[in-house]
Order: sequence, then structure tokens, then C-alpha cells
Amino acid sequence: MMIFLLVTLLIIGFCLFGILYILRQLWKQTFLQQNKVLRWLVTVIILVLIGIGIRFDYVNTFIVLLHVIIIWFIIDGLRHLIGKIKHQTIKTYWTAIITLILCFSYLGYGYYQAHHVITTHYTIKTSKSIDKNLRIVQISDSHIGATFHAEGFKKHMQTIQSLHPDLIVVTGDYVDDDTTRKDMLASTKALGQIKSTYGTYFVYGNHDKGYMNYRNFSAQDLEASLKENNIHILNDESVQIAKHITVVGRQDAQTASNRKSAQALMQSIDSKQYVIMLDHEPTDYINEANSHPDLVLSGHTHGGQMFPIGITGELSGANDMTYGIKTMEDTTFIVNSGISDWAIKFKTGGAKAEMGVIDIEK
Repeated sequence: MMIFLLVTLLIIGFCLFGILYILRQLWKQTFLQQNKVLRWLVTVIILVLIGIGIRFDYVNTFIVLLHVIIIWFIIDGLRHLIGKIKHQTIKTYWTAIITLILCFSYLGYGYYQAHHVITTHYTIKTSKSIDKNLRIVQISDSHIGATFHAEGFKKHMQTIQSLHPDLIVVTGDYVDDDTTRKDMLASTKALGQIKSTYGTYFVYGNHDKGYMNYRNFSAQDLEASLKENNIHILNDESVQIAKHITVVGRQDAQTASNRKSAQALMQSIDSKQYVIMLDHEPTDYINEANSHPDLVLSGHTHGGQMFPIGITGELSGANDMTYGIKTMEDTTFIVNSGISDWAIKFKTGGAKAEMGVIDIEK
């Protein structure tokens, strides 16, 4: 918590410094220097726009400000460098124009990536005696209310139904603190209406049970709604869904103080079973690989969300993998980038919004 608070204070401090620097640069422009009223009008307009943004969506306002300030510093540095090389003064308004164009393009692309959901396909071969090929559809990090509400979620469920799934898995952060009860109930009903061979299985993420306690439904309400719609919740539990297929669901690593180890969960499962392990956070790969499930499905990272978060997540050891597929021992690991986002409404640095389709073939 202290680290989060410190980072937040550093970001706010950097933004304040950046805003003052940009305003100072603008004030030096000839047309503003000569007109005091216009200078103050421009300043007030900028500050009012920032204030309105913070009032209605402070997270994304700071995201936009950070990008504007960082890109401004880079372009302004290049402007000074080019000016020295060419022995001429390049006007500051070029910094402003280029910064606005780059920010609009980059964040516009990020907004599209966060709101345009694609389907990512994986095919995995197995030598185990599964009865038939198995199609798994993975939903992760829907954070309902962030980039879509219940109606949008229903449309995504229609897409999933058209994929003819055998098994639906929800790998955490299904709802968030800002999700409304109405959206939660309607979305859960839509999720429960998907027809599949083996049903829908759910594990909790770090956001599902709520952090701030201000939403208008409880963790118990969510659990009741899931069960009412025949969605199977797995809390450090395993269930054999077919003769040779078992699904294991782990509690969330961040919010469960008493979760069982991967080895304990695998101990009673026949080694001939094809085992699909659901674990919201990709943080326990060595232990999971040593316990030998066939497939581990996770989310949580949002594919890195925004550059350079994905890189820092792996370098700090917070995540074993940010996105994609890899094999350790005889276990395949897949990290889904999520069908939506947390509060941030942009995905950059290669991150995308997706639902995963994993075909297990004999």
C-alpha cells in the first residue's frame, strides 16, 4: 500500500511539474506575450479542461497528461537539438503541434485496442486419452462497466456461443468495484445462458470480491448469482468433467491468504487425466510446472496494458509471463490479455482485448 501511495504521489508531482513547464513554454510564444488577456485565457482553459477530466475520470486524465508531458519533453528536446545542429531557432509551437498529433494517434490506437475485442486461437496437441477434441473458450478480466456494460457483455457472449465451445472458463476479475448490481446480474445471466458440452467454470480474481466496499452488491451476491446461473465456482477445488478431463481452480494469489499449493491440488488427481488449471495471476509457474497439470490458464496482466507496464511486471517478478503461450516441463501456460480493462481505457505496446479459444487435439 505504501508503494502504491508513493508511486501515486510521484505521478501527481510529475504531472504538476509537466503542466507548469508546458504553460511556461507557451507563455514565451510571441502572440501570447503580447496579449496578457489571451495568455491567461489559454491558461485557464487548459486548467479547466484538466479539472473537468479529473472530476469525471481522474485515472484516464492522468494517463493522457502523462503521455502529453512525456512526449512534449521528448519533442522539445529534439527541437533544441535540431536547432543547435542547424544554428537556427525552431518555434515552440512545433513542439505543441507534433505532441498533440502523436498523443492523439497513439492514444486513439490504444483506445481502439481496448474496445475492439478479437478472438485469439491456440491449438495444443496431447497424447492423453481424451474422448474427443476439446474446445475451451477463455474469458478473463471483463471488469464489467469499464469498457462495456451488460449489453456489450451479452454481445460478446453471442460471439462465444458461435464458436461452439465444449468448455467455458472465466479466469478472474469478472467484475470490479465500479460494476453495478444491475450489470452484474444481467451479465451473469448472459454468461449462464451459453450452451456448451461441459459447462462454465469460474475462479476469482483480485478485483471480484471488491476493494473499496462502495459498490451496491456484495461478494455474497456475486456468488449467489453465479450459482443461480449454473456457473461452477472453483476455490482450490477440482472437478472431473469427463472421463479423462479434470478442471482445477485456484484461489487468487493476491487476495487469498490460505490458498492451497499446486502440488496439494494435484495430489489426488490421476496422472492419466488431462488437467486444466485455472489461476487468475500468472505468478506460480515453477510450482505449477512441478505439479504437472497439462494446461494452466491465467489473465490479470491485461497483456501489459500500456507500455512499459508489461516489461516492469516481469522484471520485478510480479508476473512470470505477461502474455501469450509457453511450455515448462510438460505444462503449457497461456496468459490471456483480457476481454476488457480495469479503469484504464487504453491498451498500447501490443496489448489487445481478446477472448481466447484453445483447441485441445488428440
